[in-house]
Amino acid sequence: MGGFFGAVSKNDCKYEVFFGTDYHSHLGTKRGGMVFYDESKGFRRQIHNIENTPFRTKFESDLTKLGGTSGIGCISDTDPQPLLVRSHLGLFALTTVGIINNAEELVEKTFLNPGSQFMAMSSGKVNSTELTAALINRCTGIVDGIRYAQDTIDGSCTLLMLTKDGLIAARDKLGRLPVVIGKKEDGYCICMESFACLKLGYHPCYNLGPGEIVKITADGFEQLAAPGEKMKVCAFMWTYYGYPNSNYEGVNVEQMRCRNGEILAREEAAAGTMPEVDYIAGVPDSGLPHAIGYANASHAPFARPFIKYTPTWARSFTPSNQEMRNLVAEMKQIPVPEYIEGKKLLLVDDSIVRGTQLRETVEFLYESGAKEVHMRSACPPIMYACKYLNFSRSNSEMELLARKKIQELEGDEGHKHIAEYANGSTERGKCLLKSICEEMGFNSLGYQSLDGILEAIGLDRDKICTYCWTGEE
Repeated sequence: MGGFFGAVSKNDCKYEVFFGTDYHSHLGTKRGGMVFYDESKGFRRQIHNIENTPFRTKFESDLTKLGGTSGIGCISDTDPQPLLVRSHLGLFALTTVGIINNAEELVEKTFLNPGSQFMAMSSGKVNSTELTAALINRCTGIVDGIRYAQDTIDGSCTLLMLTKDGLIAARDKLGRLPVVIGKKEDGYCICMESFACLKLGYHPCYNLGPGEIVKITADGFEQLAAPGEKMKVCAFMWTYYGYPNSNYEGVNVEQMRCRNGEILAREEAAAGTMPEVDYIAGVPDSGLPHAIGYANASHAPFARPFIKYTPTWARSFTPSNQEMRNLVAEMKQIPVPEYIEGKKLLLVDDSIVRGTQLRETVEFLYESGAKEVHMRSACPPIMYACKYLNFSRSNSEMELLARKKIQELEGDEGHKHIAEYANGSTERGKCLLKSICEEMGFNSLGYQSLDGILEAIGLDRDKICTYCWTGEE
C-alpha cells in the first residue's frame, strides 16, 4: 500500500515532513522519499530503498541538504517516488497511493501519440506515479487532470502534489483511504494517519471527502473540487493496516479492534463454539487489541505467550523471498514458557491471508509446550485479492488460504459457493474450517462474521469496502 505526509509553513518544515512521513512507515516497506520546495533553492528531492532499513535511519543524514517552507514525503510499497514532473502544467512533485490495474492498457494508449515515452523500470513496467502524471498532463489544468486520471484508472488513486504555490491533495474518488488536514499557528499539514498531525503539534481540522481536491498554503486551504456522495473506505484500515491511535471517518482504530474482539466472542458464546482455554492471546501486533476485546467479553485471562523481538529485525514480510520471510518471522518470536507449557491457548489474529507464517507460529507454540492452540480471525475469510489497494499482495486468488482450500475440497465447482464457505454455520463452511484446522494444526478455528466486523466499525455498511470478503464492489 503506502502513505504520505505533506506540510506547508511560514517557516522551514523539514522536521515536520521527516517525522510525519516516518509515522506512516507501517503502511509500506519498499521505498521512501521526500521533496521540498524553497523559493531560493527550488525543488530538492531524495529517494531511498527502505526494505531493510527504517525510513528514519535512511533519511536522517539527508536533512542537512533538504528543507524548505513546503514539502511532501511518502512511504511506498511499490515504485520509487515522489517524482519531479515538468510539463505544460508547470514543475511539480507528485506521490500517489493506490493501484492501477489497467496500467499496460493506458501505457499503450499513450504510445499512440508519436513521441510519447516513459522511463521503464528493470522489470520493463512503468512507474505508477509517472503514469498518473502523464494522465494528469493530458488536460489543460491540474484539477481537470486529476479528475481525468482518477476516472481513467481502474483501481484507485489518492495523491499529493507539491507545487511552487503550495500543496494539492486529492482523495480517491470513492474515498478508499483517509486523508486529513491538520492546522497549527504557522501552517498546515496533510496526511493519512491522523495521529501524525497531533504528535507534530497540528490539530486535525478537516477530513477530505471521496474524490475531493484541495489546495493548501501556509495561510489556509481551499476546495478545488467538491466531494462525491458515494464512499467505499477500506475496512482493512481498521482491521490491520491502520495505526491504533488514528481515527478514520470519526472511528478510532484501537477502539474498533477491541470492540471487534468483543463482538467475535459474543457471537461465539451465542453459537456455543467458545472453547475452554487458559489464556486468550493476540498475534502481535495488530491482533493484540482484537484479543483484548475477546478476553474482556469472554472473561478469560489475556496473556502474551510470545513477544516479537523488533529492535533489530526487519519486518517479517519485507524480504521478497517467502522462505526468508518465514525465517525472519520465526526468529522474531520469543516465547514466554510460563504462559505456554501445558496451556490451552486461543490466538486472535487480525486476518488470515495465506496462512504461511501462522502455520509457523502454531508449530512454534506446540514446540514450546502448548497443549492446545485455537485460532480466531478478526475478520471473515479473505476470498478475493484486493484490486483497489493491493493489501494482500496476491498474484493469484489461489494463493489465499481459503480459496486454495475450496479448490482442494470441491474443485472449480466450489468457487460458485464462496458465500456458503464464508459462513461457518453452513455445511460447506464447516468443511472449510475443518480442512484449515487439519492443515494448520489448530484445535479449532473461527472467523469474525461480516455483520460483526461492520458492527465494530459502526459506519453505514454501504460506505465500507468489503470486496476482499464478498467480491462485491
